[in-house]
Amino acid sequence: MKEKFMRLAIKEAQKAEKKDEVPIGAVIVKDGKVIARAYNKRESKQLATAHAEILAIDKASKKLKSWRLDGAELYVTLEPCPMCAGAIVNARIKKVYFGATEEKSGSAQSKFNILTESGLNHVTEYEGGILSEECSNLIKNYFKNKRNK
Repeated sequence: MKEKFMRLAIKEAQKAEKKDEVPIGAVIVKDGKVIARAYNKRESKQLATAHAEILAIDKASKKLKSWRLDGAELYVTLEPCPMCAGAIVNARIKKVYFGATEEKSGSAQSKFNILTESGLNHVTEYEGGILSEECSNLIKNYFKNKRNK
């Protein structure tokens, strides 16, 4: 099941890549059903907060008519940054599954532990490494192609 939903997040990341956005995709699932999907749109929107996770949280909140996403799970191709991890905690998402780790700013385990910080209003479980090679290659190849142009 984890791989199935991560593959949907990868499809979102591929949409981003086609639009010359950093290929990161996110899917939010509740009760086994996809309730939101999104991909990075920072360049097209010229908005620093237009990360896949934030956009997916916004869509899920509108669909559920609540900012509280209790019981929801988020699948994202890259370990969330501090901003996204903060939004995930504030939205009370139950669990995050991510593909590739982000050594520079990963906020589940790599650099910071925001998702599991006990001083915050909510603790979000996480599991990394879901289809990690595929997720990692998406980003590596994107930047490699950018450098070659």
